[in-house]
Amino acid sequence: MKFKYIAYAVVLFTALILSACSKKLDQFPQTEVSDENFWKTSNDLKLAANYLYSFLPDIMVDKLDDAMSIDAYATSPNSVSDGSWLKPSTSDIWTNNYNLIRACNNILEKAVNVAGEAEEINKYLGEAAFFRAFAYFELVKRYGDAPLVRKTLLLDDPELFAAKTDRAAIIDSIYLDLDNAALKLPSAGEQPQGEYGRITSTAALAFKSRVALFEGARQKFFNYGSYQSHLQIAIEASSAVMAAGDNALFRYNANPDSSFFYNFQYVGEGKSNPENILVRIYGENEVNSISANGYSRDGLLSPTRTIMDAYLYKDGLPIEKSPFYKAQTNTYTEFENRDPRMAMSVFNKYSFYVYGNYVPTFQYAPTGYRSCKYFISHDWAANESYIDNIIIRYAEVLLNNIEAKFELNGSVSDNELNETINLLRARVNMPALTNSFVSSNSLDMRAEIRRERRVELAFEGMRYWDIIRWKTAEDELPHAVVGAKYFPDEQGQLDNPQLTPDGFVIVQNASGRRFNAQKDYLWPVPTKELGLNVNLTQNPGW
Repeated sequence: MKFKYIAYAVVLFTALILSACSKKLDQFPQTEVSDENFWKTSNDLKLAANYLYSFLPDIMVDKLDDAMSIDAYATSPNSVSDGSWLKPSTSDIWTNNYNLIRACNNILEKAVNVAGEAEEINKYLGEAAFFRAFAYFELVKRYGDAPLVRKTLLLDDPELFAAKTDRAAIIDSIYLDLDNAALKLPSAGEQPQGEYGRITSTAALAFKSRVALFEGARQKFFNYGSYQSHLQIAIEASSAVMAAGDNALFRYNANPDSSFFYNFQYVGEGKSNPENILVRIYGENEVNSISANGYSRDGLLSPTRTIMDAYLYKDGLPIEKSPFYKAQTNTYTEFENRDPRMAMSVFNKYSFYVYGNYVPTFQYAPTGYRSCKYFISHDWAANESYIDNIIIRYAEVLLNNIEAKFELNGSVSDNELNETINLLRARVNMPALTNSFVSSNSLDMRAEIRRERRVELAFEGMRYWDIIRWKTAEDELPHAVVGAKYFPDEQGQLDNPQLTPDGFVIVQNASGRRFNAQKDYLWPVPTKELGLNVNLTQNPGW
């Protein structure tokens, strides 16, 4: 591995942070400075910390992670999803995360020279610790073992050619950094209005619950390590967020029953929304702009048959058990009497689109479906959007908590369900999940907890990583990608469509999809990195 030596020049001043009220980007001159002239005041430290925010996941990449699962499809087959991927020569994911780690290490080291209020200095140190943990989790969830570097490296440092560090040690370092961040940063409730968008202790704890659940589940289902300790950490971190009382599910008072939908619209942005714990902010409009994104026009995913069939009916029963199920006679039939999150996540012919109701089509949506989370009709017409990318929201914290409790104890109480999943269900007027309901309907509690996560977080970039940590990717990904039922009078004619026996469009045949459980649960290390560092080793099977 080669860590690039980056001068502080442009790096420190290409900052991305904003004011919550105006959503204006703090502009700083891109001027070269030396260490002798920098690292003097807490404002210098803030400028350095601002740069870290440019590494927050971009919505155009982050949400498209779902195309690596079988719940969504982009405009063409995904090589990770169908198993056709090859070892890359280089990887922006590898390079960018190590660049972020270097920037964090630099801040944490140089801060000893900074004069100012200890509380303010500690805040930026907490931000650096959070981002270092964030970067390492992005690496470890993909590559497993990876070089662990917790100091700034120069060109002649032998650590430039370090071997991989065991993932257990990396996870421990992530916990250490997140604990440090949680101690130094203000909570969501303490954060000033004008600092919305900066990292809080709440974000550190919420992210810790994500990391710990991932590692705990992975250890349990891959049968290694001590999964119980990680699941306990996930429970404690998520419980701390829940107990603090600073966060809650978003309620849109003008239309409460559609609060779930509006959480992903402009009215759901800003500090007034207690659900969004960490977001990447793009700005407000052309005047108050940080950077626009094209998600409303170019980033929307095509949902597949598997996610559509996962939505419950309004009686809380799945498609194979509910008396509300009926055979489709048009494109809207499957939306009738379903969990309202279905129609709030996927367009149907009664959804408003750009200039009128949505027309179901295969022309721009290969599966015949189109996701509507984050879609803004005005932004489609303008071909640019300023909708924030929600990276962590309170709903995930609730889901992390209940899943960790179930996987640790093998059961959950009705009270625990009421504190988590049933809050999500109540928001959309779905019946509560209870142990007696599961038992009397011959359901499986683990499956229902996972289902709730699947539909609540659909098209938010989470599904692929869930099936990786559950070790179910080998069962799910090799199946054919199937889309909507074919109704040419509504959707338009297709040339020689390939259909299932019951009339659903096959987007990609199972024969073109595979998953090698011996290698595909870890990503390949970029070959150029192996050439630069002879002590690096490739992941098994690659």
